[in-house]
Amino acid sequence: MATTVSAVIDRREAQDGKPSITYRYAGDHALLVEYGEMEFDLTLNFFMLAVDAALAARRPDGVVETAPGFRSILVAYDSARLPVADLVDHLREVHGSLQGEHGMTIPSRLVHMPIAFDDSSSREAVERYVRTIRKDAPNAEGGTNIDYIVRYNGFRDREELYAAVLGSEQWTAFMGFFPGLPFMFPLDPRETIFVPKYNPTRTWTAEGAVGVGGPCIAIYPVESAGGYQLFGRTIPIYDVRQRNAVFADSPLFMRPGDRIQFHRVDEDEPEQAFADVHADRYRYRIEDNPFDVGGFLDWLPTIAPEADEHRRRREAAAAATPVP
Repeated sequence: MATTVSAVIDRREAQDGKPSITYRYAGDHALLVEYGEMEFDLTLNFFMLAVDAALAARRPDGVVETAPGFRSILVAYDSARLPVADLVDHLREVHGSLQGEHGMTIPSRLVHMPIAFDDSSSREAVERYVRTIRKDAPNAEGGTNIDYIVRYNGFRDREELYAAVLGSEQWTAFMGFFPGLPFMFPLDPRETIFVPKYNPTRTWTAEGAVGVGGPCIAIYPVESAGGYQLFGRTIPIYDVRQRNAVFADSPLFMRPGDRIQFHRVDEDEPEQAFADVHADRYRYRIEDNPFDVGGFLDWLPTIAPEADEHRRRREAAAAATPVP
């Protein structure tokens, strides 16, 4: 009879304002560390990013790299130099050195980004989809996804949708799917936008397109297929040729822990910005601005009634809207 071996190395229960922690094998040269339960909770992401920052400051010999997710970190290591038991012990020390959630301050940048709503490249992506893939897609009526997003969320009109996008900093929880693609969530729950993804997906999306799928907003770093509902376009966040000073250290602009504040512009501004970025004439507006987790958590209860009303209205509208 075959013997079943658990992938779980160890588990620690939640205590002292810190979530539960599970350590799992992820092959011979990686360890997956999971925080809390499998649920959408930005607090878990805050803790994970605090761990990642602390691990970077106290990285033991043998750790190759870390890959942070929403509530987990994949730690790649050289098992010939660092036994897995020693790595787990080190991670326990890192976890023990951290403050509880109300005492955390996370390294963060406040990044100001232009956005042109209902831009021509996003409409072109929708129109191609209708013409070549699915003519009856309810999310593509009128050659745009914007009216579907408005309907699904119970907004009065497009302007209320745009106000929601502009009304909250967008928290970059993690990067993935494509190099440099940020998965972002509004820090103000009163401005949450939720919508199902395409079914099936598009075959083309413009670089710099901004879309939403589920509760997540993303910026497309390159031309690609995609399934998020598109509502605008911004400036480059990825350049393998590193033609602008902002990409001097990495072709990836965004980082986990960044907060994106969009501001509205006409469509010609992002179009011109692409040329200016690639010619190194454009300067990104970035502020080093550490994020006070405790202050944020103390603020949330003060706006809870408004956030609950927003959620109820959104859920009622969603129940009456067809899913793609």
